[in-house]
Amino acid sequence: MAGPGNSDAGCCSVLKKFGLQPVTRCSLAKFYAPAFGAVSYTAMSINVMNPSLVIKVFPKRDITNVLLIGTLVGTGSYIYTREHLKSAPQTVRILYSATGALLLSLGSVLMWAVIRSVVPPSPACCTIAGIGTGVALLKIGSNYLEFVDKQVVKK
Repeated sequence: MAGPGNSDAGCCSVLKKFGLQPVTRCSLAKFYAPAFGAVSYTAMSINVMNPSLVIKVFPKRDITNVLLIGTLVGTGSYIYTREHLKSAPQTVRILYSATGALLLSLGSVLMWAVIRSVVPPSPACCTIAGIGTGVALLKIGSNYLEFVDKQVVKK
């Protein structure tokens, strides 16, 4: 039974059941912004590989720039908060984070354009190829950054 001081305990347990974190400034930068970026990145892969599907969902609006901005913010936030950059000056952290986010996003768009020209012109094949390569790149990138973070000597 929850006491008067445990009103947040129920909220936190519900969040944990869904694999979420309590909303704080730190969790916004380290968890929620990168998660939003990953969702935007995946949607951007669908948008590039199968634009007709996105047009069916959003017929009156081109959401490409919204997805790109979400991807850049999420990826940049993920890189910015990594352990190996903690000792760098803030301007350098911002520069490295922005560069990494741009390289991932725009490089992926180029890669998807090339893949789209090779994959059979089936909307299902294009969508699967886009999502598959997007998820693979996100996983490889996060594994790489975790590896680099492990190289940092703990004090």
